[in-house]
Amino acid sequence: MKVYQINYDLRKQRDYSRLIKQIKAYQTYANPLESCWLIATNQSSVQVRDNLASVMDADDGLLVTRLQGEAAWRMLGGNSNGSMDKWLKDQLSKAE
Repeated sequence: MKVYQINYDLRKQRDYSRLIKQIKAYQTYANPLESCWLIATNQSSVQVRDNLASVMDADDGLLVTRLQGEAAWRMLGGNSNGSMDKWLKDQLSKAE
């Protein structure tokens, strides 16, 4: 599986619920930061982009970036209990 980082900027309508529902449909996901999600999927970045863009407005921004192997992070607040660290380590170690 590939691991992607998803960042978005919803501008006028700001319909977060539709976008978040679409992201969670990937089943293997994490939300380490407010407007940042991580997913594991066999889809390409273009497929992920098009899938998520289907529930976004034309003026919204979206960035889908593939992650592999190396990463560094600092989790604060609700994600500081170690579960996010474990998720990231596990998924990145399996990333193709």
